[in-house]
Amino acid sequence: MSRKITLYDTTLRDGTQAEDVNFTVPDKVRIAEKLIDFGIDYIEGGWPGSNPRDIEFFQSIKKSNVSIDRIAAFGSTRRAKKSCDNDEILQALLQAGVPTLTIFGKTWDLHVTEALKISLEQNLEIIYDTVQYLKKRVDTVFYDAEHFFDGYKANKDYAIKTLKAAIEGGADCLVLCDTNGGTMPDELVEIIEAVKKEVGDYPLGIHSHNDSDCAVANSCLAVRHGIVHVQGTINGYGERCGNANLCSVIPNLQLKYGYECVSSEQLKKLKEVSRFVNELGNLKHNIHQPYVGRSAFAHKGGVHVSAILKNSRTYEHVQPELVGNKQRVLLSDLSGKSNLIYKAKDFGLDIDPKDERITQLLQQLKELENKGFQYEGAEASFELLIRKAMGTFQKFFDLLSFRVIDEKRSAIEPPFAEATVMLRVGGEIEHTAAIGNGPVNALDNALRKALERFYPNLKTVQLVDYKVRILTGKDGTKALTRVLIESKDDKDTWGTVGVAHNIIDASYQALVDSIEYKLFKDAYK
Repeated sequence: MSRKITLYDTTLRDGTQAEDVNFTVPDKVRIAEKLIDFGIDYIEGGWPGSNPRDIEFFQSIKKSNVSIDRIAAFGSTRRAKKSCDNDEILQALLQAGVPTLTIFGKTWDLHVTEALKISLEQNLEIIYDTVQYLKKRVDTVFYDAEHFFDGYKANKDYAIKTLKAAIEGGADCLVLCDTNGGTMPDELVEIIEAVKKEVGDYPLGIHSHNDSDCAVANSCLAVRHGIVHVQGTINGYGERCGNANLCSVIPNLQLKYGYECVSSEQLKKLKEVSRFVNELGNLKHNIHQPYVGRSAFAHKGGVHVSAILKNSRTYEHVQPELVGNKQRVLLSDLSGKSNLIYKAKDFGLDIDPKDERITQLLQQLKELENKGFQYEGAEASFELLIRKAMGTFQKFFDLLSFRVIDEKRSAIEPPFAEATVMLRVGGEIEHTAAIGNGPVNALDNALRKALERFYPNLKTVQLVDYKVRILTGKDGTKALTRVLIESKDDKDTWGTVGVAHNIIDASYQALVDSIEYKLFKDAYK
């Protein structure tokens, strides 16, 4: 089945209505460029006239490398007491200067009588007038039938009349919107089939919200029942529970059903696009997101890993490379020899499965995880662990001692933190101290100060994340603590872990692993 599906992205408008999602104008332009390169047919840039930022976006996009033929502006039908010529909303849409406009109108009789406070017949006139007026002035007009499925369930005859008003006005596509996101898949299919009987072969689109966690399924089912235009957002961002997630909809349609959405080479950029949008929005990546999440093709159980080493299809529904992702094997107390051998290959080590050191390392790993160590987010610490066990790691320094002082000198001043470390590097002993805005920062500064004379490349390392988790909450302040640290340099990012009853000791373990990994990486990789 090779039917082409039109992809309409509304990340820059609907997506920004999500809590904590915010893009600057330059961000929006860069995202538009990225989405066009990825193969999205239309990018909805915003609602010109509703806010200054969207007005500026449409001005800026014309100065970019983006073809405005792929950019759409969004707005509402004319107001009841205004003509199209003197309606500021419609005039702002036209002033955006793009050839594609998307107009939403009221479909649900409840909204017409209660929200707009007009008659049902007036609403039909408004839809017809608006679509006809705009269609004479731009190339393409998409009509978003807002609350269509709720409106159909409440008054199906009137809901169909609103669609026919848009058809008479010349709309290029009727987009059926599940605005409240509560329509179930079986309901959606039944309603779409009923609509097709009323409008014939007229092009239909789908715009699903995710309030019942059905947006992706509803979008895919809609296409299976004749929909040709799909709206959604990257990573599913949107108001309340979000919109249909194009990062799932696109591969579902293309890889599962054989529809044409983007090219196979463009599909390989899917994970990259997902992360790009997150990075510009300063949003945390959802590691469990299907297809594009870091854990989407991650395997932990020893039985699973043993199987995927023989044939990845045993536990993977698609090849991760098709969507720009990759297979990963996690290390935990569920791990078997297969996990360790797989990870060793990742690190460039070819290990004989019969090597006794693997058995010993597996036992050591399980004991460490039982104590609270977690290597799923600290693969640098695990690489050091396996290299030390296999005798392929060279020590770069030895700790002789460290001391951390956290002193509060007055009630109004913040605490004063100072760390002292004594290290041996080769035949030299380095004894130094540093201050910081807390004990961990002071210790980090002292370690770097002591080592940078010998290893100046440590100056490129930055600590980008620091997480503390209490492992034995019932023990209160005596609890066992796990510290996860994420570090980066100008090339890579890596995670390390430390566990101890003393939070400073746990932090020290993770900091030292981070430093040792950097030194080993630069020396041998």
